[in-house]
Amino acid sequence: MNFVAILAGVGSAVCFAVASALEQSAAKREQLAQNLDPRLLLRLARRPRWLLGWIPEGIGVGLQALALSLAPLALVEPLLISGLFLAIPLAAALNRRRMYAWDFGVVALGGSGLVVFLLAAQPRAGVAQPSLTGWLGVAIWAGPALVACLMVAWRVVGPLRGALLGVATGLLYGLGASLLKTISDDLATDPLSVLTTPQLYVLVLVGGSAVVLNQHAFQSGRIAVPLTAIAVMDPFVSVLIGVTAFHEQLATGWPRIGVQVLGVLAMAGGIWLAAISRESRDVSPARSDSDPSERSG
Repeated sequence: MNFVAILAGVGSAVCFAVASALEQSAAKREQLAQNLDPRLLLRLARRPRWLLGWIPEGIGVGLQALALSLAPLALVEPLLISGLFLAIPLAAALNRRRMYAWDFGVVALGGSGLVVFLLAAQPRAGVAQPSLTGWLGVAIWAGPALVACLMVAWRVVGPLRGALLGVATGLLYGLGASLLKTISDDLATDPLSVLTTPQLYVLVLVGGSAVVLNQHAFQSGRIAVPLTAIAVMDPFVSVLIGVTAFHEQLATGWPRIGVQVLGVLAMAGGIWLAAISRESRDVSPARSDSDPSERSG
């Protein structure tokens, strides 16, 4: 077992937890944007706490990339889920709210489902560059799933909205990671050549959209709701894209298939239970008792 990969994975989880708590705390102080307005980012950019969150976010991405370069997805991604258990108390402290045992329960259920699925599936590497047909195959299932989540999220409020936006965000993050994988070799050897690849510009569009949805998700419900959906969907979608576009293979045969199905059901159950969590004062559109230092613009 690669000790450096484990250390980098845990470090990445801690960084993502701190970043998510800071960003969610700032997003909760903004007026709830019902129409998924991208201008929410402009308002958040005036909040020092939100900007501060991007420091651990950047460090976390670097540590995650290091961990993935040294160890397989099935080892690294379960480690990243551990950060959720740190993000929940951090967000509660920053928002001056109480913690809920329910939040830890849904995180544990969804996270354990992902761990079980990845360990049973044992994804194996495929091709380095998917074909156009492979990407079209991804679009066939990812596009309708994304649209469906956004259409329903547009019409609901509270934790259900946060969970749906979290699923959509996780889907985009998974797609972005797959696009990044196709240009990672060029980034390491000849960074300027990446400017001529269409994947870079699709990645910028996908990544920007994911950031917008992520901040809107943080506005709806407690932090465990969107983060459970994002943390489960990101690696799960990455595995699906790996199978459909990169021709990666999953372990088959009984009882592995049965265990994988149970893992998927646990993931879905964790997201669903987060979505139906009871309303609380945490889902109010905006904080009226914000710190003076957090009131900007």
